[in-house]
Amino acid sequence: MWAVYALLSALFASLTAILAKIGMDGIPSNLATAIRTIVVLVMAWLVVLVAGQHRQIGQLTGRNFAFLILSGITTGLSWLFYFHALQTGDASKVVPIDKFSVVLTMILAFIFLKEQADIKTIVGGLLITAGTFVMILK
Repeated sequence: MWAVYALLSALFASLTAILAKIGMDGIPSNLATAIRTIVVLVMAWLVVLVAGQHRQIGQLTGRNFAFLILSGITTGLSWLFYFHALQTGDASKVVPIDKFSVVLTMILAFIFLKEQADIKTIVGGLLITAGTFVMILK
């Protein structure tokens, strides 16, 4: 089932790039990011409230809060840089570079999460890296 969610994530991420590129026409990328963030915030809390998960807030530890706050900061920075790149560059060039985060995530997961780097994962990462560079070459 996780693969279905991952494919849906990829679909909506691709639509995000196209819709954002169109929606940012004539406005600053930071303003566009702020508007998008408000929408994401409202949607996320609606899902939490409808699912009744807000009752579990008391179970969060200081560690949970610290790492989720850090993750939120890095998400915000990623979105700000992404929207600026998307506004000033071609979506077909910006998105592959942004998706290079897959390879960076794999490397960081090997280092910090002690995940195993098998040959299939390494070859896949190398192919993604090669594909990224092919996509951005003129």
